[in-house]
Amino acid sequence: MDIFKSTTIPVLQEVIGFAQARHEVLVGNVANATIPGYRLRDLSVDTFQERLREAIESQHETGSTLSPGEISKQRDTAMQEVRDTTRNILYHDGTDIGMEQQVLEISKNQYMHNMAITIMSSQFRMLQTAISERV
Repeated sequence: MDIFKSTTIPVLQEVIGFAQARHEVLVGNVANATIPGYRLRDLSVDTFQERLREAIESQHETGSTLSPGEISKQRDTAMQEVRDTTRNILYHDGTDIGMEQQVLEISKNQYMHNMAITIMSSQFRMLQTAISERV
């Protein structure tokens, strides 16, 4: 759809999906913090951002854009590699990471999620305005 070419909705969809997956992992860390032998887990934000950057550059080079529905249908696209970052769990030695650090990471993750939702809402409002031909 040509209407999605001027939006960031497909990228924001990936950011929201990553933030939701990471939130589940971080909350699991807090819930299991008192269990002896539990290893802290996380999803790599750096890996996600790198893969997202590569996917965006790849789309710019080819001149292709995808609507949100098309991303999930095309499993061999660069965006699928971005989505795969939610399956790569990193384990940390829990000796130097306390509850405060986990709560901080949850807060930062929530901020990223909220920012993506806010931008996506703005994109949808602009699309609605363009469709209804109102200014």
